[in-house]
Amino acid sequence: MTPMLPVGCVVALLGAESTGKTELARALVQRLQERGIATTMVGEYLREWCDREGRTPRPDEQRSIAQEQTRRIDAAAAVGVVVADTTALMTAVYSEQLFGDTSLHADALAAQARYAITLLTALDIPWVADALRDGDHAREPTDALVRAALTGARLSFAVVHGTGSERLSSAWNAINSIAASEGRPRARGRFDSKPAAWTWPCEKCSDPECEHRLFSDLIGRRDNPSTPSSEI
Repeated sequence: MTPMLPVGCVVALLGAESTGKTELARALVQRLQERGIATTMVGEYLREWCDREGRTPRPDEQRSIAQEQTRRIDAAAAVGVVVADTTALMTAVYSEQLFGDTSLHADALAAQARYAITLLTALDIPWVADALRDGDHAREPTDALVRAALTGARLSFAVVHGTGSERLSSAWNAINSIAASEGRPRARGRFDSKPAAWTWPCEKCSDPECEHRLFSDLIGRRDNPSTPSSEI
């Protein structure tokens, strides 16, 4: 099944470090392009900044990084569908987590509200060490802050689970479900207030207990190959 995604539609990936956002973003872009949908991937500007400077940003440098991330997404959305490896909301969350600064949230959430589909990557894949980032212990607090920000702003999101092809299948099914339920996903600049969790794959997709059940189902399918998997 191929989702109907209009020009200006942004699929935004959020999640803590080492939760597979970049790999998933690349896989989604490839699949959308294979289905004939002109799609651009917008990478993580914070990563580019850290690689260039050889360090993490100071508190006073966070705002310009968040603004550049939003600018790049908006520019790409003007000409086609976008898969964003991350958004300004992640920079805002890191600023809150590391520096106790919540001043970036308002602008970041306003930008997030313009994006048609938000996918949150779960913490079910192994941590990969990064010399410029915090360790594995930082993933759960980051995840909690992202969820709190989205829920507090009443922004809808779907949680993506699994490894490898399972993670891509989870994201693809979410995109199709959201596109179908919306009829026509919101293009850039169009936003209607919605409850804080998409009705996919259940009404409590941000509930950790629910996520545990979903992840258990994935493990069960691996252990029992005869169990049919979801069509993608």
